[in-house]
Amino acid sequence: MEQWNEPKKKPKRTAVRVLLVIVILLLLTGAGAFIYVNQQLKPMPSQDKEVRVKIEQGMGARKIASLLEQNGLIRNDAVFMGYLKWNNEGSQFKAGEYAMNPGMTFDEIIDKLNKGLIVKEDMIRLTIPEGYTILQIFDKLKGMAEFDADAFLKQVEDPKGLGLTSEVAQQIPNNDKLRHVLEGYLFPETYEFKKGSTEKDLIVRMTQELDNKLKELPAGWEDQLKKLGVTFHEMMTIASLVEREVAVDKERGLVAGVIYNRINKKMPLQIDATIQYLFDKPKERLFLKDLKVESPYNTYLNAGLPPGPIGAPSLDSIRAALYPEASKYLFYVTKKDGSKEHLFAETFEEHQRNNAESKK
Repeated sequence: MEQWNEPKKKPKRTAVRVLLVIVILLLLTGAGAFIYVNQQLKPMPSQDKEVRVKIEQGMGARKIASLLEQNGLIRNDAVFMGYLKWNNEGSQFKAGEYAMNPGMTFDEIIDKLNKGLIVKEDMIRLTIPEGYTILQIFDKLKGMAEFDADAFLKQVEDPKGLGLTSEVAQQIPNNDKLRHVLEGYLFPETYEFKKGSTEKDLIVRMTQELDNKLKELPAGWEDQLKKLGVTFHEMMTIASLVEREVAVDKERGLVAGVIYNRINKKMPLQIDATIQYLFDKPKERLFLKDLKVESPYNTYLNAGLPPGPIGAPSLDSIRAALYPEASKYLFYVTKKDGSKEHLFAETFEEHQRNNAESKK
């Protein structure tokens, strides 16, 4: 009797089926991944609320992506990172605080970070005019809610207690005759301070600004002090006298020259501005009795310079004090024609004639 053998199963069909299943699964997975990624690329639901994001200096793109996700600005930080790499972005992001809104696209977020479109901080604006005294700055601060004027006045009398790093502030002499220790060393300028700044911040910034402005002077200006035979503090004092006496720029050097000429001849400077400095509020007119007020700042009673500056000199006045215009003039008087210019004289007799002429 013949023996029938069962035919062998063909493995090909099974392999094809398995391969087909794998392909289908891969297609489904790929499709699912595509759908998922595509979904994650979409902006978050649009909202009117503003979100503040602070990017710290040196923060990498991965940390920034995580920060954006935490703040609800993107759906997925990994997808955002992939988008950055695909588009070769993320290396030019700027530090700072940004205001963003949910609903922004990836491209909008990237553009803002690349351009550094940060939130502008609320700033305190303070303008100190040239020639201003410590007391005038004090009066100005009294009208500002952001600063404590009394605290300012107290702190300018103790610069060492402030720990000032200003190079020029270190040159203020230890002299108890100084009416205000930092007088003349708070550079006149328009400043912007962050809200919450303190009186110390203000003083530090103003003294540092003087350091910065001195860098604009010709190289080797320090050697000029030796040629003139004055200290830096004395030069600043002369600059403050020029600032308070002169209204016309072209005369700064001439007036500085007159001051040096009178010092060299050991003549009293007789500068009215030093008398005005003795009063909390400047007088419209000085009387003879005012010229007799006992004070080391009274240049009618005392020869030479006062103990220190009588206001904050501009860079132009500092330059004039360093490079005075040579002349033989020893006197000057203000014209009364409204020009605010002066008539200069070499002798007292000529000065008397100028004085009479100026009153016409």
